[in-house]
Amino acid sequence: RSGFSSDFLWIVDPIDGTTSFFHQQPFYSISIAVQHHGKTILGAVYAPSLKELFHADIHGAFLNDEPIFVSTTNRLVNSVMATGFACLRADLARNNLDYFNKIVPKLRDIRRYGSAALDLCYVACARLDGFWEMNLNIYDIAAGAFIVEQAGGTLSDFNGDHHFPEQGIVAANKYLQKKLLENFK
Repeated sequence: RSGFSSDFLWIVDPIDGTTSFFHQQPFYSISIAVQHHGKTILGAVYAPSLKELFHADIHGAFLNDEPIFVSTTNRLVNSVMATGFACLRADLARNNLDYFNKIVPKLRDIRRYGSAALDLCYVACARLDGFWEMNLNIYDIAAGAFIVEQAGGTLSDFNGDHHFPEQGIVAANKYLQKKLLENFK
């Protein structure tokens, strides 16, 4: 501990999607968020292999400087979503497989990229209609979550509250958020 104090906190994940990185797959990213007095004010997620920079501030969300917005899909059956399975490596009794098996049959399709930061950015730019995962850390989601919010999306934990990522994270547009949350009861 340095004894230094600041109103600003930088949250950095130097490689989100480590497995993808090690296996020379393109779905990894560098994620940086800045908080001021505990509130996120800036977020950036860079996918070097894809040459894509997602970023957001209080004025909006962008992909390579073009504005982005969440999808307008309003039915689960028409949606494409993503999730992850960090919980399986931790060998936890409560894991994502039960939720996966319950949700996937209700969707058009599912994707598995391996970077929570990129998954959230893909929700922000409407490549995905939603994302959920459990057992993540704040550095996994801080920038991506802010980018989703600034792109017009909604975020919550599995109970519909704001205790994410500790109690899971669910990100979608306003039409799908409640429908997706019904699967975590």
